Amino acid sequence: MISIPTVNLNDDNWFPELGLGTYDLRGEDGIEAMVAAIEAGYRLLDTAVNYENEREVGEAVRRSGVPRDQLLIASKIPGRHHGREQAVDSVKGSLDRLGLDRIDLHLIHWPNPSVGKYVDTWRGMIEARDQGLVRSIGVSNFTEGMIIELIEETGVAPAVNQVELHPYFPQAPLRAFHAQHGIRTESWSPLAKRSELFTEQILQELAAVHDATPTQVVLRWHTQLGSTPIPKSSDPDRQRENGDVFGFTLADEQLDAISALERGRLWGGDPLTHEEM
Repeated sequence: MISIPTVNLNDDNWFPELGLGTYDLRGEDGIEAMVAAIEAGYRLLDTAVNYENEREVGEAVRRSGVPRDQLLIASKIPGRHHGREQAVDSVKGSLDRLGLDRIDLHLIHWPNPSVGKYVDTWRGMIEARDQGLVRSIGVSNFTEGMIIELIEETGVAPAVNQVELHPYFPQAPLRAFHAQHGIRTESWSPLAKRSELFTEQILQELAAVHDATPTQVVLRWHTQLGSTPIPKSSDPDRQRENGDVFGFTLADEQLDAISALERGRLWGGDPLTHEEM
């Protein structure tokens, strides 16, 4: 079984340094894939209302046989549920579908600035946390300015900000901002899906140096930058490969060489303009 270290969030709750993305893991095959990941040593499962698989995630938790307090289940509020009361109701709906008595981390999926309700939604998240419905609260795809607004309006900083982050888009300024405010960075699409990332010579070279795969090198880069990557895989062998990245360390100059691949966002997900309901 792989061993994935944990860190403490700014609310003192624990959080794994690597987790499993569950987008598109649905039905019986999806449940089996998630159970396999838990059996392999994963403790963080990341879902969302818009992934339409919260029921499968909850069933995987029950089938795994792993004590509930050893698992961290994360979900997200969609844009159509923005607003204070709507956010609380959305959390309750997620709990219903998951079949769990709490969500360990709940995020606002996208800020949707044209709607103008992300601060009220954040107030609803705080209320859900205070009611014991969720343990930790955070955001996804938020900018520095948006997070500052949340803090100034409510006095509560997100525990996590999940953002697009990979070697082509390392997000150094945002990660520095997170570090200043005790916010954990979480990386979606950490392997830059549908790109030529793994043909990059530096990744091939570092994989050979560390007796690892290029995928493992990239995921180790994430963890050493202080971000939690959530790669998705339904294949048990690939899940184990993805999680087995803590047995080697990249030198600072190697981290920098990977970050030098930067070219920008890959899919147009600028939170100032991209919105999802």
